[in-house]
Amino acid sequence: MVRKSKLFHIIAYTFLSLFAIINIVPLFWMVVNSFKEEQEYSRSPFSLPSHLQFSNYAGAWKVANMNMYFLNSIIITFVSLAVTVLLGSLAAYFLSRFTFKLRGTVYGLFLLGMLVPIHATLIPIFLIMQKVHLLDTRLALILPYTAFHLSLTVFILEGFMRGFPKDLEESGVMDGAGIYRIFWSILLPITRPALATVVILNFIYNWNEYLFALVLITSGSLKTLPLGLSNFAGIETASMTLQMAALTIALIPIIIFYLLLQKQLVSGMTAGAVKG
Repeated sequence: MVRKSKLFHIIAYTFLSLFAIINIVPLFWMVVNSFKEEQEYSRSPFSLPSHLQFSNYAGAWKVANMNMYFLNSIIITFVSLAVTVLLGSLAAYFLSRFTFKLRGTVYGLFLLGMLVPIHATLIPIFLIMQKVHLLDTRLALILPYTAFHLSLTVFILEGFMRGFPKDLEESGVMDGAGIYRIFWSILLPITRPALATVVILNFIYNWNEYLFALVLITSGSLKTLPLGLSNFAGIETASMTLQMAALTIALIPIIIFYLLLQKQLVSGMTAGAVKG
């Protein structure tokens, strides 16, 4: 039995190590090539740079117009994220802690939303935004991003909150706390591991989303960072090193965001493993 357990751990660690290498190598290759000269990259794309060309980042920032697109991505991503987490956590709270007649139906509708292909609704959403005169505004992206991520957010948070003992609410009621006070002061703080999970997932999608931004936004002053990266598709901007630098810049916020929430995410996984 002990040998089987050790064998299982060896296989698991080997698989995870290979998976990590497969994901890290392309990122490492991208960062390394972002510091090369274009001629050096053409000669040896898989070698280390002889000199670090930090000017590639300045050039990429200018070509992609990142000062404006970066700001737009930050605004749209964080507003969508805040609204999604707020509405999702409130919905998850009531679905997990209260019993009412249509609870199963409401929860089923949220689960059904996870089955809808997001980009299959692009044309209807375009027509709706056109009718309500929200086309080519930040709300044209914030509203769909919020709506399409509520299902997953509610699914994760509801499952996490459902495992909390009822004693938490009872102690709060005895101290004179109301429903929303119990939510903000008791349940929400201990839901931080699950919140970290949904925040990371929503942030990554909102930050990287391209198709909705391409169709619903036409003004250059409102375009997001993924649209700015498409500026490198032209003949004049076919520099691979500048593209690598631009992609590295776009990746930095995701890495920082993940590192800030890593502790909560890991503790959430550990808690889930213990409960299981």
